[in-house]
Amino acid sequence: MENVNNALGNLNRRMTDRSPHPPISFELFLREMYKTPEIVLRNVFQVFHDMISTYLGSGVDEYPNDPESIHYVDYNCSNLFEVDSDRPFFADRIFANRLVNLVEGMRRGAQQNKIYIFNGPPGCGKSTFLNNLLRKLESYANCDEGMRYETIWRLDPSEFGVTIDKEPLFEQLALMLGGERENTLNHLHERFATTGSDGLVEIPCPSHDHPILIIPKHYREIFFRDVFKNSDFLETLFSSKEYHWVFREKPCTFCSSLYRALLSKLKNPEAVHKMIYARQYRFNRRLGEGISIFNPGDRSPENSIIHNPLMQRKINALLKDSSEVFYLYSRYAKTNNGIYALMDIKSHNTERLIELHNIISEGVHKVDDIEENVNSLLLAIMNPEDQNNVREFRSFSDRIEYINIPYVLDLATEVKIYRHTFGSHVEDLFLPRVLNNFARVIISSRMNTRSEALLEWIGDPKKYNLYCDENLQLLKMDIYSGIIPSWLTEEDRKSLTARRRRKIIGESDREGISGISGRDSIKIFDDFISTYYKQDKLINMSMLVDFFLRKKRDLMRSIPAGFLDSLLRMYNYTVLQEVKEALYYYNEKQIERDILNYIFAVNFEPPAVELCTYTGEQLKITEDFFESIETRILGSGVGASRRWSFREETQKDYTSNTLTQDMLVENRPITDTALFRALQERYVQNLKQRSLDPFLDNDNFRRAIKDYSTNDFKTYDKRIRDDVKYLMRNLRKKFGYTEQGAKEVCIYVIDNELAKKFEI
Repeated sequence: MENVNNALGNLNRRMTDRSPHPPISFELFLREMYKTPEIVLRNVFQVFHDMISTYLGSGVDEYPNDPESIHYVDYNCSNLFEVDSDRPFFADRIFANRLVNLVEGMRRGAQQNKIYIFNGPPGCGKSTFLNNLLRKLESYANCDEGMRYETIWRLDPSEFGVTIDKEPLFEQLALMLGGERENTLNHLHERFATTGSDGLVEIPCPSHDHPILIIPKHYREIFFRDVFKNSDFLETLFSSKEYHWVFREKPCTFCSSLYRALLSKLKNPEAVHKMIYARQYRFNRRLGEGISIFNPGDRSPENSIIHNPLMQRKINALLKDSSEVFYLYSRYAKTNNGIYALMDIKSHNTERLIELHNIISEGVHKVDDIEENVNSLLLAIMNPEDQNNVREFRSFSDRIEYINIPYVLDLATEVKIYRHTFGSHVEDLFLPRVLNNFARVIISSRMNTRSEALLEWIGDPKKYNLYCDENLQLLKMDIYSGIIPSWLTEEDRKSLTARRRRKIIGESDREGISGISGRDSIKIFDDFISTYYKQDKLINMSMLVDFFLRKKRDLMRSIPAGFLDSLLRMYNYTVLQEVKEALYYYNEKQIERDILNYIFAVNFEPPAVELCTYTGEQLKITEDFFESIETRILGSGVGASRRWSFREETQKDYTSNTLTQDMLVENRPITDTALFRALQERYVQNLKQRSLDPFLDNDNFRRAIKDYSTNDFKTYDKRIRDDVKYLMRNLRKKFGYTEQGAKEVCIYVIDNELAKKFEI
């Protein structure tokens, strides 16, 4: 019993903490506005922007100091679309940047006279996106950080010389519910006039007007100058377009007519302003307050005009006039300064879109003889084929802003979907890079095979045939993911201007609308794992190629010709370099001595015997001496004439730049000169390229890899054991392989004779 009482007490306290803020007087509201104008003076567009910014944060720009950066930012969308969601939506980098650009435009004032339609193919997650977005907006709008105020009138009958009876129904409920009346009945009577315990008649604005709008437009400028006279916000208010609505918008017809009637009746603006209160504008999608979303099958009610006879009687009794103020409104008023959303433009939603025409064009809606203001954020989602439903309405063409939601084009996001669907452990089933390569195959089906922007930039794709396909899709995937590949030449890296990068990203507007859908990719991935997963073997690249070439040959129609071959070549070359890097070890001091001796020796004609001034070694300078070092720097396939010319170039560079400029003028040690670093880099790189040579035809080396970490491994020669241990350790440490993965990738490299295939 004690546990139950404690739990119930804690629940009551938590619910009390989350209860709506009580209404505050107009004067207190203005004080709040003065303290935090950026928070209080927000319409739905600014709140929408602030909500997106709050959940996404500032994002990460991997190249912040790049003068050619286009600020194509990596936003973490999980808090917005995934956390606390039964069906998460995974926004790729392209769409996240598109969404941020959209809301930034809203914040700057590009707000009205538009409907924003999120357009995308079936299976891209449009419905999930909109549902999750509105759920987060509802949560944000109802918390302190996203709170906004709406107008509520609290009229004192004594000011009018009348007495208003309390409503019998509400009062009976109040007696039954005791002290919880205010909180419990909030949603029940929020749209109805009630007589409070203090005898005041409460009338909420039917259109959820911002309280500041009740100030007549022609008084607002001087009023704000008085309020913010000594505030830094004054200049922002008058100069920033995001606050133009404060001066431009009018209150709803009911509030403006009631305001005029009260001024006429009481002859005292102060008394009228004391009857204006502000309360929290709470969104409730289920009740259609602040947010309404309509599905194509939802029929429109026969009577779209809402009357409130009880409220009208009280207003008439107070004002003693039945024709001055009318309390009636349409269902659009329930989402004024909120969100009105259509889920797919078809069936009844096509009719709703047509009804929005005047609202989109003029911002008003006719309710009987009354004009009703509608300043809502209008959203919709649409399949591309449904555009025919609005194409015939030409007047809509400049009122619709389409925002594309494509199939995922960002590699990291596609992989994230697989991890979410099949569990984070799914990566443990693959050799490194293979899971990413599966995602690349899927994404390739969603991309165009020709990119004018990339061809203008790169020219001939064949120069990157070790890293890319002939359509440059692999390069574009990296750029879509925010990566500028390290394998690009310095010339191409420098020529990747901001204009070119924007043009490449801009091509995404025409991609992701066909190919393998998100739903289908999950089914295909499930089939892939089921076919090839074995407990004693990781899924490798050979299996991936086999799956698409033999098991799923029908999918090859969606995958660009030659893409799979290029992907395999890129993978093979990359893992070969990893194994070579992991196996490479050499005495760094010996490399340094060789280079210093060589730089010294090029200044003498062979044969000669000289004491090297850099190492202190006595050198026998012969053709064999030069050939042994030049072979390590240039490679074994280089002829004598190339070695001679390289020797002359090195000697010329040494005498004209290294010795005279770097060492004598700038006082650098020789090991800190450009010549030394260039020779060292070529020396090391060539050694790495040849690091596998001693083991390629050594069957014992291959068997030792297979037997690594077993008792049989102890039977091998110590030198082979040391080499295999070194190789395994480096693959795990440098490239993130597991022990099993390191063994399998080495066997893959050896059995497929990759070193011979990529001999230069």
